[in-house]
Amino acid sequence: MIRKTMRSGLTALLLVLSSLAMATAPDQFDGGIEQARLLGTLKLEGELFHVQGLELDSRRIWVTSVDSENRKGYIHEFDRLTGKLLRRLELTDGARYHPGGISISGRSIWVPVAELRPKSSAILVEIDADSLRIRRKIHVADHLGCVAASGRTLVAGNWDSETLYIFDLDNEARVRTVPNPSSTRHQDMKFVDGQLVAGGSLSLWSGTVDWIDWPSMKLSRTLRAGAIGPVRPLGRGGPYTGEGMAIEGRDLYVVPEDGPSRMFHFRLDDQGESRLAAVHQ
Repeated sequence: MIRKTMRSGLTALLLVLSSLAMATAPDQFDGGIEQARLLGTLKLEGELFHVQGLELDSRRIWVTSVDSENRKGYIHEFDRLTGKLLRRLELTDGARYHPGGISISGRSIWVPVAELRPKSSAILVEIDADSLRIRRKIHVADHLGCVAASGRTLVAGNWDSETLYIFDLDNEARVRTVPNPSSTRHQDMKFVDGQLVAGGSLSLWSGTVDWIDWPSMKLSRTLRAGAIGPVRPLGRGGPYTGEGMAIEGRDLYVVPEDGPSRMFHFRLDDQGESRLAAVHQ
């Protein structure tokens, strides 16, 4: 009886807190993703932890996740048709065990792996997409949580993506920083048709997908996103754009849940279609 009463009290407290949080966000978007319709989901069959990043090609899906309890980070490869796990690679590097949002360029997948604290350290890991072998590591004196890759250029966001680092792979010592033009805490970003497309969260209940012009770094378009299921920390859900995101043309893919996870497939409307043709250079 005592346990049941305690559970009831805790549930009531959570509902009150949830109501208060909702009341402070009058502009919250209650749908899935603005100007997009859900086409379906694919169950990812295999052990996943706290999901961080998403990328895909015509045959495969790659997801990064962090096992915080055991302080280990991974990249997982799935079959795109069936969702079955094909293989995984551990990315833990000493105190750096938190992989972030990922990006593919050519046959290389770029993954940031960082310490789980701001203003710490990270490595940018280049992985061969076919063999999952590590090609190189670039050390950075800050936490990095996401990266976008295009040819010889990388753009990476630090903790909450407040600052964006721009790397020239022809001269790794040449690094510059710019402030993020969006207030969204970007988790995953990609180069898409000459723009940066980045997804992330604003709160436990909302997020956005942002289009940022490159190289001017001006915010040109924003779509709001709602949340799925009971939100973290007690639930597995959260904003649809709060974790992994990938984009192909007008098709937007997100993995908002911790393991066991699903990949959600959204179709964007025709607005700005010419800007949304995915080009992985």
